[in-house]
Amino acid sequence: MKAHTRETQATMTPEKSLQYLKEGNVRFQNNLKANRNLLEQVNDTSDGQFPFATILSCIDSRVSAELVFDQGLGDIFSVRIAGNFVNQDILGSMEFACKLAGTKLIVVLGHTACGAVKGACDDAKLGNLTNMLAKIKPAVEAVTEPQDASLRNSSNADFVDNVSAKNVQLTIDRIVEESDVLAEMQNNGEIKIVGAMYDINTGAVNFYE
Repeated sequence: MKAHTRETQATMTPEKSLQYLKEGNVRFQNNLKANRNLLEQVNDTSDGQFPFATILSCIDSRVSAELVFDQGLGDIFSVRIAGNFVNQDILGSMEFACKLAGTKLIVVLGHTACGAVKGACDDAKLGNLTNMLAKIKPAVEAVTEPQDASLRNSSNADFVDNVSAKNVQLTIDRIVEESDVLAEMQNNGEIKIVGAMYDINTGAVNFYE
């Protein structure tokens, strides 16, 4: 499989881009890989890059977007931060990726058993981590069940995963609210912004559309 060119990128739509990622995740789950010569792709992309998607995911070592979606060099922009939330710098990166570099899809990818989410659920305090986890706290507060405080912590796997899913949703809301550039592109049908959850037990990605 060749690296994307300006011409192939131009043929991508938001829907087609999403389908490419879905098909790639199916290959990943079945331990199949598209036939790629990565060194050839290094050559092919040396004069420019034409990715079709931008993926915001967690730094978790088990959740590499290129691997779980079976993509090669030059295919996706990968933005990674613990807890997959956005700030001004990440929004600026997304605006560059979509408006200037031509990607057609933004995916906010959460995952099960997320350590950052667990830390936010437990109100963990540690250096700069304290302020970082505060960005995830709105998702903790938005998940109203269970109400029993003893069950609203990292020992409750279902609660953690529900908070992760809510965090994905709130992150998408923030992208649209805080980036006029991306909101306008989505309204015009130039891009699509979707959420997804990766299951660390199965390798499957469940998209929220």
